[in-house]
Amino acid sequence: MQVILLERIGRLGQMGDVVKVRPGFARNFLLPLGKAMRATKENMQHFEKERAQLEVNNLQRKQEAEAVAKKLNGLRFTVIRQAGDTGQLYGSVSTRDVADAVTAGGFTIDRVQVLLDKPIKNLGFHEVRVSLHPEVEIKVAVNVARTEEEAERQAAGEDVTKVKDDYAADYAAEQAAIAAEALFEHEAEHEE
Repeated sequence: MQVILLERIGRLGQMGDVVKVRPGFARNFLLPLGKAMRATKENMQHFEKERAQLEVNNLQRKQEAEAVAKKLNGLRFTVIRQAGDTGQLYGSVSTRDVADAVTAGGFTIDRVQVLLDKPIKNLGFHEVRVSLHPEVEIKVAVNVARTEEEAERQAAGEDVTKVKDDYAADYAAEQAAIAAEALFEHEAEHEE
């Protein structure tokens, strides 16, 4: 199916480009969201008449997005989740969770604007890309922690899962000492 793009779409084209896309992508995403229109002769003429107005609207949205990007870029947001002792989450942090955290921080974004390369499945800081406009993309830091106190400790640079590793090391040393003591007792019995 051929469509006329009404805005820049990453990896597809610029505003005004006529591109061929799969019918499902056009029907389910591009057409309902107003990002494209079918490439018919009438629509081409209509687009050419409206092109100047579309470009002005796009420029205004881009300028607004750049203003928000200056305030939002590099900020940290906290997401509280349950996790095991090793820092592995029971579930994952989704785009909706990140969008809710950013919205709670005073900025309005939608979950479709959050771009996760892979699911967040462990505690700690994660860098997440946010697309405020097709041409404006920023990064925010998401601090995933079990409690607010733990989030503050992580922000200070402490590894909250390291404490558990220290206990494991102490336990291993204690077990080695017990095994060594048993070995010496066993050798002492055979010498007598």
